[in-house]
Order: sequence, then structure tokens, then C-alpha cells
Amino acid sequence: MGKIGPTEIILILLVVVLLFGAKKLPDMARSLGKSARILKSEAKAMKSDDTKSAAPADPPQPDATQDQAAPRTIQAAPGDVTSSRPVTEPTDSTKR
Repeated sequence: MGKIGPTEIILILLVVVLLFGAKKLPDMARSLGKSARILKSEAKAMKSDDTKSAAPADPPQPDATQDQAAPRTIQAAPGDVTSSRPVTEPTDSTKR
């Protein structure tokens, strides 16, 4: 009781193929892989944000070159250039 043998695994795989069809399985696996890459990159970004905020930093000095920085690009997943798009960042009207 509680052990899954090769017969049960084959039966589960057969049920999955019958439910979803053999044509949809590669698309589902590809979608699952993209989701995993996005989750991993977001977790890494959150971890790096936490380490940056933990270190005491001096407030940034206003600089004329900061206003003319290149637009940033958001990517859905590392290496996925089909969904990347340029983003215009809001300007800070309080600094003058």
C-alpha cells in the first residue's frame, strides 16, 4: 500500500494521453517549461532586490544623464524575445 509501481505509472500516462490527446501534450509541456523559467527568473529578481534593499545606500544624486537613459525592455522569460516590448517609465515630476 502506498507504493506506485511501473504498472500504475503506465496506467496514469495512458489516462493523461486519452484525456488531453497526443497532439496537445508537447504544447502543454512547452507551456509548463516557460512558466517554470518565468517563475525562476522572478524569484531570482526578488532575491537580488532584497539584497540591494538590505544594504544601506546613499540617496541617488540627481544627474542630467539619468533623464535620458535608454528605455527598458520587459521580457516574459530569459531568451524569449517574441514577447519582449519596450516600456516607457513614468517620469518623476517632483525632481527639478
